Amino acid sequence: MIVGGDFTVTVGKKDVVAAVLPLQEHWLPLSNLDLLLPPLDVGVFFCYKNPVSGDTLCFGSMVGILKKAMAQALVSYYAFAGEVVPNSIGEPELLCNNRGVDFFEAYADVELQNLNLYNPDESIEGKLVPKKKHGVLAVQATELKCGGLVVACTFDHRIADAYSANMFLVSWAEMAQSKPISLLPSFRRSMLNPRHPGCIDASLDDLYVPISTLPPPKENNQPSDDHLISRIYYVTADQLDELQCLASRGGSKRTKLESFSAFLWKMVAISAAGDTAKTSKMGIVVDGRTRLSEGCTDKESQMGTYFGNVLSIPFGSEKVKALIEKPLSWVAEEVHDFIKSAVTKEHFLGLIDWVEAHRPEQAVAKIYASGSNEGPAFVVSSGQRFPVSKVDFGWGPPTFGSYHFPWGGSTGYVMPMLSPIKNGDWVVYVHLPERQVEFIETEAADVFKPLTFDYLDLV
Repeated sequence: MIVGGDFTVTVGKKDVVAAVLPLQEHWLPLSNLDLLLPPLDVGVFFCYKNPVSGDTLCFGSMVGILKKAMAQALVSYYAFAGEVVPNSIGEPELLCNNRGVDFFEAYADVELQNLNLYNPDESIEGKLVPKKKHGVLAVQATELKCGGLVVACTFDHRIADAYSANMFLVSWAEMAQSKPISLLPSFRRSMLNPRHPGCIDASLDDLYVPISTLPPPKENNQPSDDHLISRIYYVTADQLDELQCLASRGGSKRTKLESFSAFLWKMVAISAAGDTAKTSKMGIVVDGRTRLSEGCTDKESQMGTYFGNVLSIPFGSEKVKALIEKPLSWVAEEVHDFIKSAVTKEHFLGLIDWVEAHRPEQAVAKIYASGSNEGPAFVVSSGQRFPVSKVDFGWGPPTFGSYHFPWGGSTGYVMPMLSPIKNGDWVVYVHLPERQVEFIETEAADVFKPLTFDYLDLV
């Protein structure tokens, strides 16, 4: 049963947590790949059961551990303690001044098992995930009625991608348990320097666009069922295997991510069956760390600890009619083909050069600039490396964790993550138009199951 999120959150004390050691103030430029991100905040949250041990921890003790560990972690992850400010040509730069992280303490009159994870718009947004008003990172620790705890962060996407944020979260937890940091971050922007002369493939003009070339935003006349909503589902391993089997019938085995994304693209197209002449777009976020390493062990090690954005978003564009009528294997092949173009070293080097050629003008991934009148568009970002079990501050690993990204644009966003149960299932965060969500829940209910604590075996 889905339990409603009718509860209140009282935010109490606010503190600012700075690095425990003094840091010399300095400027850290954003890389060309950072500059592709507009000012966007990303949320992530973790749910913990009431600690049961001989030395039961109270909320105040847990908050004390979190703050002390954060102050230690910020010595290495000093970027999260800084501020983003414009430089002389109007581009954002990071002032590493140890401003610190806004840390909020709160109380929610709801028990963990009654938290409506399926509908984060009702239970998470504006309640358990903090609104970041200053700095790069904000944190909120919320005590629940049952003694459980929710730890949530909001960070500036221009400074960190999910890979970087994951590094910090694990390091923060390691500090809380008095362990050495396993991955020290690298801020060597020289690893993403443009080439001179640059070498830019014309295909990049199809993926990215200077903001000045975009038409002015139109007045929002979207029908009420077109506003974007967030939901969290679980997809069983058996369903993923079945989708992979169907997607691979063309003779080439497709990955689970390709198969799932193709199925979702097909479902989104079917939900727009009244607009078969329109074109639907789907993008897949690609991490460039291993691509830029290209088999070089030293470079692989360096890129493996690089803190910042190393992302590209290739996308496919197909007529709604074709996506509806063609088999899943055909759609999966289309997905595979457009991803293939971006999983190379040359693609990322060319993208760095492309940004350099357009600076200081702000540019953006073209799929995020899609208007609602162009046909349905969404992006899939794999969260398969989301290290939920490692974010253990000393009172046990989280029962559940998820990213939360209601980014405010008209393009949808989907992140599949591994289930905390570790049985091959996925947990999928979905931010799509309400009309599409309702259609998927009706027509693909066997695949997309609303996430509840029954599934997480807490009840």
